[in-house]
Amino acid sequence: MPFVELDTSLAAARLPPDLASRLCAAAAAILAKPEDRVNVTVRPGLGMVLSGSAEPCAQLLVSSIGVVGTAEQNRGHSAKFFDFLTKELGLSPDRINIRFYPLEPWQIGKKGTVMTFL
Repeated sequence: MPFVELDTSLAAARLPPDLASRLCAAAAAILAKPEDRVNVTVRPGLGMVLSGSAEPCAQLLVSSIGVVGTAEQNRGHSAKFFDFLTKELGLSPDRINIRFYPLEPWQIGKKGTVMTFL
């Protein structure tokens, strides 16, 4: 159950109208998870400073169980997410950061319990 959160200083009007859906599909493919298990949030128009600059930028947070826990996994994921984001957002790679957080099943609540028990 991946969670993908995109924060960007770009105005909503500058983003493709279906960006959340496209990011969901891309994340499912990149992380090898079913699309109906991927959760995406897109937050545009934020006041952001990246590397000391307020030029347009984006930060992606990717958290999931079992697929973002090693440097080798994240190296491959990073390349694919950067490819997607630079094309979709029109930003150079130096204006994008990605943070990967591995999750444990007990850290995700669903259906009145946690994933450990589902």
